[in-house]
Amino acid sequence: MQTTAAQLATPTTKRHDIAAVAGLGMPAALPTSAGQRIAERLRLIETVLGPKRRVVKAGDVIYRSGEAFSHLHVLNSGFFKLISVSADGREQVVGLKFRGDWLGFGAIARNAHACDAVAMDTAEVWSVRYEDLLRACAAHPALMEMVHEAMSSEIMRDRESIMAISTLPADARVVAFLHYWADSLAVRGLRADQFSLRLSRAEIGNYLGLTLETVSRVLSKLVRARLIAFNQRSRRDICIPDFHALEAFVQRRTARDLH
Repeated sequence: MQTTAAQLATPTTKRHDIAAVAGLGMPAALPTSAGQRIAERLRLIETVLGPKRRVVKAGDVIYRSGEAFSHLHVLNSGFFKLISVSADGREQVVGLKFRGDWLGFGAIARNAHACDAVAMDTAEVWSVRYEDLLRACAAHPALMEMVHEAMSSEIMRDRESIMAISTLPADARVVAFLHYWADSLAVRGLRADQFSLRLSRAEIGNYLGLTLETVSRVLSKLVRARLIAFNQRSRRDICIPDFHALEAFVQRRTARDLH
């Protein structure tokens, strides 16, 4: 996700448009069918490409900004974050990756990676040489279609993220982030009403264009409203009992800002 600003929302923005930007209130893909598609894609990659497998731990980096591009990577399990580092050393979380996602597309154009890919927990990464992938795509149209779809999905996610940052108030951004994380788990067959946030509050704020204090304030507000709850042992283990209530919160909050 890039944080480049788009045009700010105007008072004529419709509520259903805002819900779409936030990823809320839209018909979700059935977890089973979406999970099956991810599994089928991974089987195709395994069968056709025979990727090199690698198990990594939290904090491990599979490529760094500026490194020469040679391989693309597919996440078979675990979670990754993409971090861009500015010339003055400031870090920006620009993307989140889940099972079935590709890593490294952004390096194709300039033949070098523009960010760091960092594991957020124990994960299994599959790697394939880009030249091998191109040859395999020429011989297997289904693989080419899958790669094109993955690229298109990444472009759409980046656009939606930019729109959310540019048009939503702070608390709606945090709620949209929670919903996005839960949806990403659900479509992969994982539990979505209780899960562990792999990012710190500072990183969430960095990702959403908010301060640490703002993220903490919004989360506390959601706890007081009983829309979310945290495990007493870990402030990253979160429970969301009713997603419809969260969606209603975003609708009310955004509608208030537009009037």
